Amino acid sequence: MLIGPLFRMSEKKGTSFEAKRFTEILAAMIPTTFTGLSVCIMFAANQFNMGAEGGIMLGAFVSAMAAIYLPLPAGLHPVVAVLLGGLAVGIVMLIPAVLKAKLNVSEMVCSLMLNYIIMYVIKFMMNTYLADKSKGQIMSYPFRETSVIAPIVNNKIFSGSKLTWGFVIAIIAVILCGLFMYRSRWGYAIRMIGINQDFSKYSGMNVAGTIILSQVVGGFLAGAGGGIEMLGRYNAFSWSALPGYGWTGITIAILAGNNPYMVPLAAFFMAYLSKGCDLMATYAKVPAQLISIVQGVIFLFFAADQFLSGYKQKLVVQSAQEEIARENAMKAQEG
Repeated sequence: MLIGPLFRMSEKKGTSFEAKRFTEILAAMIPTTFTGLSVCIMFAANQFNMGAEGGIMLGAFVSAMAAIYLPLPAGLHPVVAVLLGGLAVGIVMLIPAVLKAKLNVSEMVCSLMLNYIIMYVIKFMMNTYLADKSKGQIMSYPFRETSVIAPIVNNKIFSGSKLTWGFVIAIIAVILCGLFMYRSRWGYAIRMIGINQDFSKYSGMNVAGTIILSQVVGGFLAGAGGGIEMLGRYNAFSWSALPGYGWTGITIAILAGNNPYMVPLAAFFMAYLSKGCDLMATYAKVPAQLISIVQGVIFLFFAADQFLSGYKQKLVVQSAQEEIARENAMKAQEG
């Protein structure tokens, strides 16, 4: 029912146009899957780091520079460029992570401010040093052909498809993140600290180190996603503003319940919704802002759940206390 409309038979258009739309949805999942995984790991540790938005832009920028200025062979070039993008963001995420772990500075405020610092530093570098002055807009020099991430399919049906091998890498990243969170002691520590930080501290866990680890790993994923998106979809760096993938990643993490294995489903839902809104805006005159309204409603329900969680806990404690009081009263009467 969900993807059926993408493959409708049509005498005029045939099936190729609809199949191409489906590949466009899968391609749109690539960056948001990485930002969704990034936010999942950080939120699982109860670290409300919003740096995935700036992180994916910084990862794309660093990978783009590596694609332009590093002369490497074809098989190795995109791997090195993406890893450099991920490492750059992981290092930058040390700033809110260390401030939170050592000085208890709000990681939410710090990471939000960091997003705009990253954006304006990149704009300064592009405007001043790195732009190709022969172009009519602010953009970098073209990438080397050896750095490009190739499309998965390239035939008449999917001609011009933006679905690259980055999609396969994203699925592999989902599996690895799931194993990391549910089959490793580091993932266990992250989840336990997210559930009860005080208990984790008194049980001997390295709370400060785990907080830093969660944010650095999350930053690496966001940066790698930006590099894969840049080298797979573009031939030069031209981003002049935050792309929005990080904010969508927060919505995806909320929908997935901070479960990495559920991120692809949530990412597909958001990509399908975004594509559907674009088509409705074109053919049915439905406002394109509908996707923003849906995201806002999701955030509203998430905020309501967090707001009511404390009240729910008080009710549980009160109920338990009343039950203990009744048992004590019954024992007193029997005695």
